[in-house]
Amino acid sequence: MKVMLDPGAIMPTRAHPTDAGLDLYALKAVTIPARGRATVDTGVHVAIPEGYVGMLKSKSGLNVKRNILGEGVIDSGYTGPIVVKLYNQGDEDVTIEAGMKLIQLVILPILTPALEQVDSLDETDRGAGGFGSTGA
Repeated sequence: MKVMLDPGAIMPTRAHPTDAGLDLYALKAVTIPARGRATVDTGVHVAIPEGYVGMLKSKSGLNVKRNILGEGVIDSGYTGPIVVKLYNQGDEDVTIEAGMKLIQLVILPILTPALEQVDSLDETDRGAGGFGSTGA
């Protein structure tokens, strides 16, 4: 996969060769206020192949130790910088330093079926049962 870096950006890495996620790093320092949110630029541009999607997933260390969460989707046609919106679920401000790992990029294959509007859907065992419908 082709990767372009803005000045000062760090090439995505895998901690282990078999890891699914590529670690992305903060281009500049940002403070995320307690119970607040902030956007963080990685300075990384990727050319995700057609038929695939980039899923941004929280780093478990930031999640567990610092209460920082983030998610996102990068479509194959997007080649701009990967900018991450991070949410601070904790009661203290958290500073993300330049060069710090902040999120991971997982590349997955996707299906893009054609949509067909219908008046009803086929019957299933679950039907329209939603939240809590299985007893949990």
